[in-house]
Amino acid sequence: MQRMVVTGGAGFIGSHLCDRLLADGHEVLAVDNFITGDRRNIEGALRHPSFRLLEHDVSRPLFVEGPVHTVFHLASPASPADYLAHPIQTLKVGSLGTHNTLGLARAKGAAYFLASTSEVYGDPLQHPQREDYWGNVNPVGPRGVYDEAKRFGEAMAMAYHRTHGIRVRLGRFFNTYGPRMRLGDGRVVPAFLEQALRGIPLTVHGDGEQTRSFCYVDDLVEGIVRLAACGESGPVNLGNPREMTILEFARKILAATGSRSALVHGERMVDDPRVRRPDIGRARTLLGWEPRVPLEEGLVPTVAYFRARIAEGA
Repeated sequence: MQRMVVTGGAGFIGSHLCDRLLADGHEVLAVDNFITGDRRNIEGALRHPSFRLLEHDVSRPLFVEGPVHTVFHLASPASPADYLAHPIQTLKVGSLGTHNTLGLARAKGAAYFLASTSEVYGDPLQHPQREDYWGNVNPVGPRGVYDEAKRFGEAMAMAYHRTHGIRVRLGRFFNTYGPRMRLGDGRVVPAFLEQALRGIPLTVHGDGEQTRSFCYVDDLVEGIVRLAACGESGPVNLGNPREMTILEFARKILAATGSRSALVHGERMVDDPRVRRPDIGRARTLLGWEPRVPLEEGLVPTVAYFRARIAEGA
């Protein structure tokens, strides 16, 4: 048994990671301030004897008693609706939070995993996106609070790696979906699913020809676990290279839900990337990893989860 710290442990991806680490026989300390996390995500984990929850904002100094094997820093608002509502907190968790969690890893002699994002590539001029691409980011646009926080976090982590020898792992997450996504968080998966299940028109921003790729959360967590155990310190893309337009994705949602909702077009979001698809060559080579769950298969439990949440009156 090894002790793991997961910041953002009550979030969508963080809670799934906690469950996986517990299933692998580890002790888990989840840290969350519940700005965007949800206690329902960790209801099962809270009943596990090897799980502990610390309600804390990692933008403030973080002290943990006892040994720590790996620090997984996943804490951050991650949807446009959330980081536009909490811009200062987003910048602080990506800068001060990264600094504080790196300090914890250094003090404990622990490895460190940073959850970065495909948003570091901005509205990319390279397609698909490889890890050696530096990106095309607007630092003063509304999305800059998230994009630049993650870019700064990567720079901070690598500085600790080079200066203090911290065993750093950088995972760049692409669009991920699955149960425990939050209704109303503004991302395309929960937005389309809620609209389809409520029988209201699906709002497609812009012309809908912008592309995304969608990775099921179990596949992403497998990539996180493998990367955390790997000796690679540079960034590694973790996502599904199957690319589709938002219009195509909307039709997939209608098919998966059996909805007859219409499609309507709204104004394109500011700095919304026109294309997004990971080159996962490094992940295949270094980790022996690639996504296994087809979109049509992963949507089955995801739709069931959202249907249940709506039935509960969420």
